[in-house]
Amino acid sequence: MDLGGCGSSEPFALQVTDNSMEPEFKRGCIIIIDPAGVIEHGCYVLAMVENGYIFRQLLKEEGRYFIQPLHDDYKHEKREIDLEAIQGVIVQQAGNTGRRADRKRYTSM
Repeated sequence: MDLGGCGSSEPFALQVTDNSMEPEFKRGCIIIIDPAGVIEHGCYVLAMVENGYIFRQLLKEEGRYFIQPLHDDYKHEKREIDLEAIQGVIVQQAGNTGRRADRKRYTSM
C-alpha cells in the first residue's frame, strides 16, 4: 500500500468487517498491518486483489503462493497470488473489548 511520504512503511490498523477469518480473527477486532513485515508461509496478509484489499492467510505450495480465508464456509475462495500484491503482514490483533488480554502478536514489529 503506497501511501507516499516517509511514513508509507509505518504500521497501520484496520477493523475486520466479516467472519471469513474466524475463528482466529473475529468480526470487529482490530488488526495491525506492517507494510515491511516478513512474508512467509502461514502468515496473515493484506493483499490488493481486483482493485480492492483483502485480508487472508498466505500459503506456499510447490513454489506458488495462495491466499485463503480461515472460515470453512469461505474455503472455496482460495486463490493464487503474486507476492507483489501483498501490501503488508498482520503483526498483531486486538479484540473489540480494548483489554490487553485480548491482544495477540503474530511477529515482532
